[in-house]
Amino acid sequence: MKHRFISLALTIAALLLGSHLAVAADTPAPAPQAAASKAKASTKTTKSTVAAKPKAAAKVKLVDINSASAAELTKLPGITEADAAKIIAGRPYGSKAWLVTHKVLTEDKYPAISQLIIAKQPNKDAAKNAALYKKK
Repeated sequence: MKHRFISLALTIAALLLGSHLAVAADTPAPAPQAAASKAKASTKTTKSTVAAKPKAAAKVKLVDINSASAAELTKLPGITEADAAKIIAGRPYGSKAWLVTHKVLTEDKYPAISQLIIAKQPNKDAAKNAALYKKK
């Protein structure tokens, strides 16, 4: 009888533990940032805590290699006036990677400016843009 009671107690403990783990698995854990914001919410909000919030990163204006002036291009890191002249002479570009594939810029200069430039397409119609590039 004693053995039966221990077996029953262990079975009940296992079932309770299993159900607790199943509920815990279904409940998402709060992110550390969310826990920190809950802690802040419980305290009084003052001007200093409002000012302490991180600001969004400033948006960088991208330079369009298909329409930028020589002055705008020379503001890019590592771009000389000669490089700017080559970029302007080789327009239009299908993508910013064409600067390297068409040997307008060296592979050394491209990584420094790749996140700062774009190559906007002159037409919304892809067929018209393709016709522009075939003329090159």
